[in-house]
Amino acid sequence: MPENRRRRAAAALAAVLAGLSPAAGCAGAGAIGGGSGAGTTITVAIVANPQMQDVQKLTPYFEHRHPGVHVRYVTLPENVARQKITESVATGGKEFDVVMISNYETPMWARNGWLVDLQPYADRTPGYDPGDFIRPIRQSLSYRGELYSVPFYGESSYLMYRKDLLAARHLTMPAAPTWEQVAALARKLNDPAHRVAGICLRGVPGWGENLAPLDTVINTFGGRWYDLGWNARLTSPEVTKAVGFYTGLLRTAGEPGAATAGYTECGTDMAQGNAALWYDATVAAGSLEDPGSSKVVGRIGYASAPVERTASSGWLYSWSLAIPGTSRHRDAAWQFMAWATSKQYIRFVGGRLGWSHVPPGSRVSTYRIPQYARAAAFAEPTLRAIGAADPEHPTVEPVPYTGVQFLDIPEFQDLGTRVSQQITAVIAGRKSVRAALAQSQQYAQTVGRTYRHR
Repeated sequence: MPENRRRRAAAALAAVLAGLSPAAGCAGAGAIGGGSGAGTTITVAIVANPQMQDVQKLTPYFEHRHPGVHVRYVTLPENVARQKITESVATGGKEFDVVMISNYETPMWARNGWLVDLQPYADRTPGYDPGDFIRPIRQSLSYRGELYSVPFYGESSYLMYRKDLLAARHLTMPAAPTWEQVAALARKLNDPAHRVAGICLRGVPGWGENLAPLDTVINTFGGRWYDLGWNARLTSPEVTKAVGFYTGLLRTAGEPGAATAGYTECGTDMAQGNAALWYDATVAAGSLEDPGSSKVVGRIGYASAPVERTASSGWLYSWSLAIPGTSRHRDAAWQFMAWATSKQYIRFVGGRLGWSHVPPGSRVSTYRIPQYARAAAFAEPTLRAIGAADPEHPTVEPVPYTGVQFLDIPEFQDLGTRVSQQITAVIAGRKSVRAALAQSQQYAQTVGRTYRHR
């Protein structure tokens, strides 16, 4: 890593950390299976998503097979987890032995020397088979060809829709819809009198919340964050049109209280029958098809991420597990990670909790399990969506960064969060699109200047 880029990365992360508030309480933290007994206790920081809740339920089985290792979880909401984990790893904190990060952090943190190279562990673990990881996911979690985090699950994005509601109104969902087609359907399906929103889209601020779906809309409308000279382009006609479209669709056919709704809230709305359409992560399908948590099992269809000017628009993302360089229990940490991301774990989840609970999008072999193929109507659409994602060419015009729903620069964690707050203000009716983008342009210009003189 060139020294000037290293300094920029350190300065950017310092700026991020300076703006962090003290971490929220560790909901769900505690010893699983007797962490206070003899042996090694590893502390694992994870995000409070359904698949992570499943791994906590099943951890006693791991501890039974590995009696010398006890697992203590620190479980946090997504935005808080990102901040807490970044703060810990960037400052050399020693409180975590395993951290849940993504393909945004992994290459940058590996380049900075903050993560343990997992390739030697993976290669010498019998039956682990790192070559089985889905190729785009594996590549996104590698640095110089070596794995620095391993995927717990992988995802792209697609449109989930209520087949029964469309059929009742004699409407048809195209297999590869445009955003204009989706908007027309959403407005026809919007039924506030019966508490059914035409569409659910994330509105809550966060670079991993409302910016995730919005960035795909910006991309396919032909917008971009920067041109090849690192000049900010957030006030361009393309970005203005995309943001106006997204926020306008939420106001006319979106969920009530959209400015405070994120992935979790939209998932609940869809599962409880309170939304007709939902554009979001492919991983959400497992919860929608789970009879234990969903009222719409068997009534959901899956269409490609909507487009306008690009051939595809779905994002590429993976929640993955990594070992910080400061971990004092690397071997025990790897034992846990190897179990939680193995072929055997995937089959174990399917047999114990049901096939809709299987962490998707990580291994090719998952999609060859007959029981999974029969139980998961979303399996093939998920695999297609991941394969269609194009982080190297996210939009119409060339860009100097990689990433669909994020930019692969360390400043994006702070920049994206600031911009997302402006978008939420538009959704809430506190700002106009032009005013929000003018402020966002200033934020982006400040970051862009540091890259113009590389």
